[in-house]
Amino acid sequence: MAVDFAKLIKQIVTPLVVSPDDVSVKVLSEDDQIVHIQLLVNEQDLGRVIGKGGKIATAIRTIVYAGASKVGKRVHLHIDTY
Repeated sequence: MAVDFAKLIKQIVTPLVVSPDDVSVKVLSEDDQIVHIQLLVNEQDLGRVIGKGGKIATAIRTIVYAGASKVGKRVHLHIDTY
């Protein structure tokens, strides 16, 4: 059972932002153990995605990590702006 991490992250983040067309999720690298993913959002939406004290970013990572643990992988999620 494979998990589409990019699709999962995009589904979580899109409703949170003002500019959903600017949300971009890229799998930078993937091997048997670690997946590196880059989430790019509009500069004005960065605060919405990170949240106060990083709580929303932590929640997003927790959900993604849970999906990754089911398939025996680890995920590194990098959140940035264009």
